[in-house]
Amino acid sequence: MQNKIQQSIKPPFTRREFLGTAAAGTLAAANFIPAKSMAQSDKLKFGLIGCGWYGGVIAKAAFKTGGVECIALCDVDSEHLNDTKEKMNEQQGFYPKTFKDYRELLQVKELQAVFIATPPHWHALPFLAALDRGLDIYCEKPLAYDIREGQTMVDAAERSTRIVQIGFQRRKGATIQKAREFIQSGNLGRVIQVDVQIHYDAPMRDATPQDPPPSLDWDAWCGPAPVLPYSPNIGHFAWRLEKQYGNGHLVDWGIHMLDATRWILDETMPISVQAFGGIYKLQDQITTPDTLTVNFEYKSCPVTWRHRLWGAKEYTPEINNGILFFGEKGTLFVSDRRNVFIPAEKDAERQTVEEGTDMAFELMQDFLTAVKTRHQPLVSPREGFYSTATTQLGMIAYETQQKIRWDLKTLEISDNPKAAGLLKRQYRAPWEHPYQA
Repeated sequence: MQNKIQQSIKPPFTRREFLGTAAAGTLAAANFIPAKSMAQSDKLKFGLIGCGWYGGVIAKAAFKTGGVECIALCDVDSEHLNDTKEKMNEQQGFYPKTFKDYRELLQVKELQAVFIATPPHWHALPFLAALDRGLDIYCEKPLAYDIREGQTMVDAAERSTRIVQIGFQRRKGATIQKAREFIQSGNLGRVIQVDVQIHYDAPMRDATPQDPPPSLDWDAWCGPAPVLPYSPNIGHFAWRLEKQYGNGHLVDWGIHMLDATRWILDETMPISVQAFGGIYKLQDQITTPDTLTVNFEYKSCPVTWRHRLWGAKEYTPEINNGILFFGEKGTLFVSDRRNVFIPAEKDAERQTVEEGTDMAFELMQDFLTAVKTRHQPLVSPREGFYSTATTQLGMIAYETQQKIRWDLKTLEISDNPKAAGLLKRQYRAPWEHPYQA
C-alpha cells in the first residue's frame, strides 16, 4: 500500500545510526542493504528525492535514455509529490510509492539508485545515507551547501563501490567539449587570463513574510538549515539567491561555467581568492550579492568571475553568459551553443562554431551507462567538490572581505581563522552535521 504523507519529518537518526563509522573510514555494515545489480533486473529501479522543477528534468532524461523505472518519490511538498506521481504513472503505467522523509524512501528494498534534486542544503544527508544503503547516486550540483559537507561526501563516495555522478551538465555540451579540445591541442597557445560571466535580470517574487502554501512543510523543507520566515522569494526555485539555502548566483549558476573553465584548463582549485561586490539594486529582496567580481588565482592563470543581476541590457548581449579565454594566439569565447575564435593576427577572420546539445539527457545517459558497466562516469564526486568548493571559497572571500589562500592538500584556508570558520556551518538541531574533525 502506498505510504501516506506524514505531517512532518520525524527527528533524524543520530549520525552514528545512519553513517556508522563513515567519518573514520568505513561504511556502516548494520544498516547496509545491498542494492540489486543491473544484471538482476531488466530496468534500473530508481527513487527521486526532490520533485520540483529540476527533479522532473532529470527524471525525464532518465526515461528518455530508457531502461529505468521510478518506484519511489520523496518531497516535503505534497503538491509536488502528487503531481510527479501522476507524471510517473503516465510515463511508465504504474504509480511509484511516495514519501515525505527520504530515510523511509531509502528503505524500499527494490531500489538500485537515487536521484537527488533537492536544494543544496538538503544534499549531504540523503547522499550519505544512500551510500550507506548501497545505492548508486545521481546528485545535482552544487555537491553540497558547505565545504566540509562536500569533503565528507567525497570521502564516503571514494570508500564505497557505488557509481556516483554529479550534475555538471555543461561537460556534455558539444561547444564546451570542442573548446576543451581546441585549447588542449595548443590552438590558443598559452592561456594568459580567463573571464567568466553570467549577467541577467533576476526575476523577483514577493519577499513579504507570509504563511507557506498548505501543501508545503516549511520546517521540513528548511531541514538542517535555519528556518527563515517563508516568502515566495526564498521558497521553491527562488531559494537560489537566499544565502542560507542557495548561497547566491555564483554558487547556483556561475558554478556551471566555472566547472567548464576548470575542466577546459585541466585545473583543480585556486590558490587564492578575492571578491568584491554587494547588494546595490535588490536591497531587501535578496541576501546574496546582485553585483560581484571574484578573482581566482590558479596555477596556470587568473580566472575572473563577474555577475550583475540587474540592468543586464548589454551592448554585446551575445556574451552575457559565457567564458572568454585570452591566449597567446587569440581569444576564444565559449558558451552553451556557440564558440567564437578571434585570432591574434590583424584582420584575421573569426571562426564560429554553433551546436546545441541536450546536456541533461547526455549526462544522465552517461550515468546510466556507468551503472550498467560499473565504470566511473564523467563527473566524479571529487570533480564536483573541486567546482563546488571553488565557488564557496568565492562567497567566503566576499563575506569576509579578505583575500583567502587555499591549501588543496590539507583542504584548509591558510592563516585566516575568520574565513576558516565559514568552511562548515552549524546545523539546526536535532540534525547533525556529517563532518566531525
